[in-house]
Amino acid sequence: RDLLTAERLLLNLIGRMSGIATLTRRYVQAGASARAQIYDTRKTTPGWRRLEKYAVKCGGGCNHRTGLFDAVLIKDNHLAWMQLRPGDAVRRAREFLRTTLRDPAQAETMIIEVEVDTLEQLEDALPAGPDIVLLDNMSLEQLRAAVARRNAVAPDIELEASGGVSLRTVRGIAETGVDRISVGALTHS
Repeated sequence: RDLLTAERLLLNLIGRMSGIATLTRRYVQAGASARAQIYDTRKTTPGWRRLEKYAVKCGGGCNHRTGLFDAVLIKDNHLAWMQLRPGDAVRRAREFLRTTLRDPAQAETMIIEVEVDTLEQLEDALPAGPDIVLLDNMSLEQLRAAVARRNAVAPDIELEASGGVSLRTVRGIAETGVDRISVGALTHS
């Protein structure tokens, strides 16, 4: 009786995780002609984040941050609310980590990512030295220009494309030269 009671729940769980792994594999294969890696996001089912992120890894994808505690992600709405330019926000985040975290090594290794919507914002962000710049909803032309500018100014900073990513568009995005492509649909769809 207990086995039959748990059967449907377990089958649903396994089916969902298999679906996430399979969809991730399809994205990885679709973008395989370029070096960009496919990343999940924090858009996961409540209580299932670890399982869904594991399924993404099983499908050949990579995990973005797990929660709000393991990296700093400065989104466009944060910039607007604080009335900050991306570079200033990155510098303030680094200073905040240095003065707040007890372990100085953790403050230096904590990843800082900033979201930009325009090439002008990218220009402002690069000198501040974020670890990753999230290029949100940019056209292929803008992504190529962003990669060229990053390569010329700060080649160690990773570029992540996000927004409007589908199985139909992922190859073109990957071929622009970005390092990462984040796909919320892996886990929320």
